[in-house]
Amino acid sequence: MSSPPSQQEAEPDEELDSALVTARRQLERAAAHVDVDDGVVERLKHATRVEQVSVPLERDDGSVDVFTGYRAQHDDVRGPYKGGLRYHPEVNADECVGLSMWMTWKCAVMDLPFGGGKGGIAVNPKALSEEEIERLTRRFAEELRYVIGPTTDVPAPDMGTDAQTMAWFMDAYSMQQGETIPGVVTGKPPVIGGSYGREEAPGRSTAIIAREAVDYYGDDLEDATVAVQGFGSVGANAARLLEEWGATVVAVSDVNGAIYDPDGLDIRSIPTHEEEPEAVLEQDAPETLTNAEILELDVDVLIPAAVGNVITADNADDVAAGIVVEGANGPTTFAADAILEERDVPVVPDILANAGGVTVSYFEWLQDINRRKWSLEEVNEELEAKMLAAWDDVRAEVEAKDLTWRDAAYVVALSRIAEAKAKRGLWP
Repeated sequence: MSSPPSQQEAEPDEELDSALVTARRQLERAAAHVDVDDGVVERLKHATRVEQVSVPLERDDGSVDVFTGYRAQHDDVRGPYKGGLRYHPEVNADECVGLSMWMTWKCAVMDLPFGGGKGGIAVNPKALSEEEIERLTRRFAEELRYVIGPTTDVPAPDMGTDAQTMAWFMDAYSMQQGETIPGVVTGKPPVIGGSYGREEAPGRSTAIIAREAVDYYGDDLEDATVAVQGFGSVGANAARLLEEWGATVVAVSDVNGAIYDPDGLDIRSIPTHEEEPEAVLEQDAPETLTNAEILELDVDVLIPAAVGNVITADNADDVAAGIVVEGANGPTTFAADAILEERDVPVVPDILANAGGVTVSYFEWLQDINRRKWSLEEVNEELEAKMLAAWDDVRAEVEAKDLTWRDAAYVVALSRIAEAKAKRGLWP
């Protein structure tokens, strides 16, 4: 077993590190708490495969642009690669590898029969027409056709993509295969094999874990105050559920800023980003705040649910929340984690809290394979059961080894992956 990296080694500008650097650091910390072969840890620092493809696109005006696409496949010892496809100008190979590592841990924490994958195209989708996005997606599906499949690698929506993107992707793949294969992607519209509850799942799981965390630390959810940075699919669904369950949501934000009412907002009356983009500041509220200020509110639960690297070494000392529950992927930097740990502020990590997305994707995959659709009630009941089981597994490690929630989640994940690798062996 290797020694854990000292928390004091984290540098103040650590928020500039890539997802890959952060994921590797987190792996090294977790490895110090698990009796796992060093060779397994070394293998897990690297992706099994990174596919880079050129994706030509005929624009609406007849000109042709060529974009770069990626698919990182991190580890498949427990099952097919699984993870999103994002369309964003900053997509690159290292980012995809780092995010695919997080997907490996997320699937293992949830005890799903998947490994981690991630991919996307370096493109600004807002600069494309809907017809151009469709053509780009169909060509991307063709370029990746030989490395994906329902038993090989199963993509899903991510930043800049949605259910419609997955529908085009599935259709393009199916046309080349000569049969309809809905299980090649998840996150599709229900009418063509998607699962009810998939879009809301990451927010629902974040709310479930926030509820359990409040209870774990001896508080009543009906007495808890909550601030949510980001009112997209994850943040809005988490906020609405927590309000429904009795919590007082005092602040929410979108890209333009936040609204704050210490007596509680009427969350149901606020449109999500999908329903009405950038509508948060148009709502009546006693105070408006910046996205930086919402992170510093004195609340019981803070849910960063927007983008990564928002809690950093520069503002971690100013986080006044009793508990941080990560709704976004990677909202807390390695350096900030060290500061919050020193301050005894619990941080429940993304690989547990927002894992409802991949969990309901697993349910969708099962439905596609078996050609049997589940009701929304069945999906939500199964998700609740999976989230509570994962919470109990992570909580047991927190208590047994006096670990942070992030380290405990990684220990659960790494233990399962290492056991699978030990059983399968290394061939040849």
